Amino acid sequence: MIARTTLKIHPDGQIEFIHDDELVEMFQDAIADQHTTRASHVEPSQTSPGTWDADLSPVGGPLLCGFAKRQAALQAEVAWLNAHYLHISS
Repeated sequence: MIARTTLKIHPDGQIEFIHDDELVEMFQDAIADQHTTRASHVEPSQTSPGTWDADLSPVGGPLLCGFAKRQAALQAEVAWLNAHYLHISS
């Protein structure tokens, strides 16, 4: 399963989304004042070799640990960011 890309458009016109190369390309010419901020890190686990962790501490979130595959950690990362950072339910 591929993580779904979600846009959040604020009343003032600000657009927030989880980085996606295609979305960045789509908006790069339309939006003059773009700003990218790291929301998380998906990396090999430091405590459980052979697994992957999603560290959401840059946005005040938890450390999601122990994923057997990197893709699973990425999906959990996107789901958490959608629900808790962008406040979008699936």
